[in-house]
Amino acid sequence: MKFDVIIIGSGLAGLTAGIRLAEAGKSCAIISNGQSALHFSSGSLDLLTHLPDGTPVSHPKQALSTLAQQAPEHPYSRIGEANVTQLIEQAQTLLSTTRNLDYKGNGDENHYRITPVGRSRMSWMSPQRVPTYSVNQPFPWKKIAVVGIEGFLDFQPQFASSTLNEQGIEAIPYHIHLPLLDRLRDNPSEFRAINIARYLDKPENTQALAEELIKHIDNSVEAIVLPACIGLDEEAPVNLLQECVGKPICLLPTLPPSLLGIRLHQALKLRFQQAGGLIMPGDRAEEADLVGNKVVGIHTRNHTDIPIRSEHVVLATGSFFNNGLIAEFDRIYEPLMELDLLESLPRNEWTQVNVFAKQPYMRFGVNTDSQLRPLKYGEALDNVYAVGALLGGFDPLNEGCGAGVSMISALYAAQQILQSDKSQHTTSAAVEAVL
Repeated sequence: MKFDVIIIGSGLAGLTAGIRLAEAGKSCAIISNGQSALHFSSGSLDLLTHLPDGTPVSHPKQALSTLAQQAPEHPYSRIGEANVTQLIEQAQTLLSTTRNLDYKGNGDENHYRITPVGRSRMSWMSPQRVPTYSVNQPFPWKKIAVVGIEGFLDFQPQFASSTLNEQGIEAIPYHIHLPLLDRLRDNPSEFRAINIARYLDKPENTQALAEELIKHIDNSVEAIVLPACIGLDEEAPVNLLQECVGKPICLLPTLPPSLLGIRLHQALKLRFQQAGGLIMPGDRAEEADLVGNKVVGIHTRNHTDIPIRSEHVVLATGSFFNNGLIAEFDRIYEPLMELDLLESLPRNEWTQVNVFAKQPYMRFGVNTDSQLRPLKYGEALDNVYAVGALLGGFDPLNEGCGAGVSMISALYAAQQILQSDKSQHTTSAAVEAVL
């Protein structure tokens, strides 16, 4: 099999790169080892919420120059402020034009979103139904209902309400019983957001939920906050519920598996496939054939001795969570090609004793040149690009930039591939004209 581009990893970075390349006419294949980390995410996307020195960032684009000074090896710094600014717009356009996704936010100014425990956290893009408010404006409602479903342990309305009340928002916790969910409730392992959504997304069950909400919730409540267990594939069930109740309906992420994260992953995956992209599910890249500084083939678990060939390779294998990086007792390494790491500290400096302190290992990742081509023995691989959580030089947790780095680096790598192919085509045409 031969493709223009092989993408290893089907998370946010891999799918973003795949969509951009496939829609530009490239034949692309994604090697997907298993469940995406998006299934464990809130569905909201961070661009940059804090600088490395801890300074909060309300306007990400304006903070890029300061970020470059404090962290010159950060992926944003390597890509360059002008490029990042342009790619932010591309990422927002990609999300806004993807079917069954409805996101709000922009890179000019972060917003606050309400987390599952009721805290306010800055973010770049959030699903339309997640309660949010501007950094310069108060929360849009003075009195809200936070509703839990009896037997559903992945969302605790009392916890969220208590935290919201501490922030000056009157939040009243409720629990409702839905007999239509009794079959699921009998088995706690099945009583999860995704399974609940499959029931509640049926119009007759959506109406039953609305009747239960109207029956129990105080009429003075201005908005209703539910766990994200409705609207698995599209917004229609939530729109119907809001119409029946007559009040704004908001959704909060639950414990994984997360409906909002799964919905994002499914929508991007469908768009990639509709653009002609191929996904190889349940497969794993195990070996790369290198000739000089160029990868000429990828061997996978399912294709054994037959290599998959391509002109370019995009590494979107993630960090430790996805085994894009492997940690042993005395070393950390990239398993597919043994690529150079940006930082290599002594074993006793990988972590801090205080679990809430910044952990040095979070910044570990692959070293690249300015085009995001990874280095091996100090030399850049000609046709390989590293993107997303695999990259080193940033702390996605403390800097609030994980999703942003994934999308921006993926779009930048796709841009490099398209420009490279265009340049080669132009050179070939010029040579043919001379001959």
